[in-house]
Amino acid sequence: MTGIAPHREYTDRLAAGEVPFQTCDRCHAAVFYPRVICPVCGAVELSWSQSAGLGTVYSASVLSPREGPPYTVVLVDLDEGFRVMSTVVEVPAEDVRIGARVRGRVDQDGPSGPRVVFTVDEEGRG
Repeated sequence: MTGIAPHREYTDRLAAGEVPFQTCDRCHAAVFYPRVICPVCGAVELSWSQSAGLGTVYSASVLSPREGPPYTVVLVDLDEGFRVMSTVVEVPAEDVRIGARVRGRVDQDGPSGPRVVFTVDEEGRG
């Protein structure tokens, strides 16, 4: 574990273009959102890893704001074993399906700074 606060380490890694998460050195659980203690076994020995960004849409909701186009809010199960909340970009919100394979990337221009967003893998379209 580094001396940097977990949230700061996470945002620094996002800014560097990584899709970061932590791994427990004791029980090997994938840990997300960043924290100082493993939620599975209570260990404080957590290491940083970089996700390949590949995952599956677990849940999808279309939000239709009064102003602006509809967008999705998704829960994605990453292949490394953790779940994130985000959005799917580059396809109409109504076309995002539960079970679709997606690929994460860092959007450096997010509304509050860098954030992970997803695109649907070509094989996952339909």
